[in-house]
Amino acid sequence: MALKEAQSPPMSTENESTTMLDASAAVAPDAFDEIDAILDEMRSRYDETPQWEFCEGFMAALVCCRRAIPAAEYFDVLLAVSEADDVTAEGSFADAAQRQRFMDIWHQRWNEVQAALDTPIESLEDEAAYHPEVMDVRGTVAQLSEEERAEVAAEPLPAFGQVWALGFMFAVEAWPEEWTAPRDKKAAQWLDASLQALVALTEDDDGPPEVSPFSDDAPPSMSIARLNAFADAVWAVYDLRELWKSIGPRVETLHRVETPGRNDPCTCGSGKKYKKCCGV
Repeated sequence: MALKEAQSPPMSTENESTTMLDASAAVAPDAFDEIDAILDEMRSRYDETPQWEFCEGFMAALVCCRRAIPAAEYFDVLLAVSEADDVTAEGSFADAAQRQRFMDIWHQRWNEVQAALDTPIESLEDEAAYHPEVMDVRGTVAQLSEEERAEVAAEPLPAFGQVWALGFMFAVEAWPEEWTAPRDKKAAQWLDASLQALVALTEDDDGPPEVSPFSDDAPPSMSIARLNAFADAVWAVYDLRELWKSIGPRVETLHRVETPGRNDPCTCGSGKKYKKCCGV
């Protein structure tokens, strides 16, 4: 199917041109470190600020969404910040520079994700495929010393891809009208199957650790079933992007008011014929 125009870009500030990253380039690892640090700092003032993996899933849902959600609207939902926020109370950036840097990296990653989802691929191993920026928390903890593991043992560790999927579904639940099943039965089934694949990933991985997602030499941290579920969820994102592109945005239906015939009783209730009353 032909590609449609890109959705509206995230909000930016007036001095964007002086600090904007190369939007055509892939986000570098150190840029992800920067945005993680920004979120950590914001969390010190607003403890509901999410991790980047959650933001990554939220962004993927926005890219797939049937309607192009305005940036000011979705940033208020995700970070509790508005387009006018620079330095305010909770949910704000520390200063204008921090805000600008976050928006630059966000915008660059948005373009990267959208380009990946609009590129035909044969395998998720393709270089051009969408690779969600997710962490293997359980694998990282497994490589710690016994003493270090004891310090985090009491904390529940998210399964691989779980936080990303939660971020995606958070966006779906924030704008449910944009994810309403279409009338076409096959399209509705396609939508349901795709969302179910993502919902499945929001659940815990209760299978035995069998593989590591990033290295054959690392300690096993997830079940094979989980690895397959993650792949299914990524393919589901591709399907959702294609589904809404093929259907297009929702169109509000206008209810047509039928005009009575000239010799019909007038709708005003006068008892006269329409042609001798309101139809004059």
